[in-house]
Amino acid sequence: MWQKIFCHVRESVYFCSMEQKVILITGASSGIGRDTAQALAAKGHKVYAAARRMELMEPLKEQGITPLRMDVTDEQSMAEGVRFILDREGRIDVLVNNAGYGYFGPVENVAMAEARRQLEVNVFGLARLCQLVLPTMRAQHSGRIINLSSVAGRTVIYFGGWYHVSKYSVEALSDAMRMELKPFGIDVVKIQPGAIGTDWGIIAADHLRQSSEGTPYEEEGTRWARTMDKMYRSRFLSSPSVITRAILRAVDSRHPRTRYCTGRMAHLMVFFHNLLPARWWDAMMRTFSRLNIT
Repeated sequence: MWQKIFCHVRESVYFCSMEQKVILITGASSGIGRDTAQALAAKGHKVYAAARRMELMEPLKEQGITPLRMDVTDEQSMAEGVRFILDREGRIDVLVNNAGYGYFGPVENVAMAEARRQLEVNVFGLARLCQLVLPTMRAQHSGRIINLSSVAGRTVIYFGGWYHVSKYSVEALSDAMRMELKPFGIDVVKIQPGAIGTDWGIIAADHLRQSSEGTPYEEEGTRWARTMDKMYRSRFLSSPSVITRAILRAVDSRHPRTRYCTGRMAHLMVFFHNLLPARWWDAMMRTFSRLNIT
């Protein structure tokens, strides 16, 4: 408890690094990414918002945000985006790796091409973008990389196999980079959202239905997809602004935490995952799919 109080006081004291920063954020066309880009711009930072669908980011220009077309599975678009920022600004102070999605389905049924795409977007794209900005950050002897991980990188739920593989990988990569980059004055921070009210869960549920249909997993998969649908359409989940606030703290704090675990059920899920025997956790996940969520 005292450690948490100390961290909160320390962040309050140092939450004063208010000079304008040049920030690149991916996955900025909707949800957490869009909300965060707007909040960072409102605080006076120079924000470059990257995503595949430029038309969805056009309104961001009115807030002083510069949209970039970037696909984290496309080497050329990432390299050109980073070069564009450096040509205009001469520096990149913060990279927020927010782009990602969830493909749910039984491991046996998910096509390997889809599994590879899940890792390409959530892991390899993130890692490559880090590689592209790091030479500049090292030359500056300053910089901050903020990776959107998830409690899914610390727990495992029903039918989430490949998504969990991707988020556990983000956890490991972030920990490795944090140690490697500290001597160069570069911080690496993980954001670990819990259940957040975006379209993420609805899309993941659709994927689960598709991958389960006509297979031995159809009954359980359909039931779990229905539960996910209800949960992500309910008022039970945290607003994306909860994660935005954590990202803002990670950007502006002089000494950020190594991870920010936040959002509805985040700490509770990690606590029970660590506390319960594995078979108890498995049974709880199967039981949860039968709950009547409204």
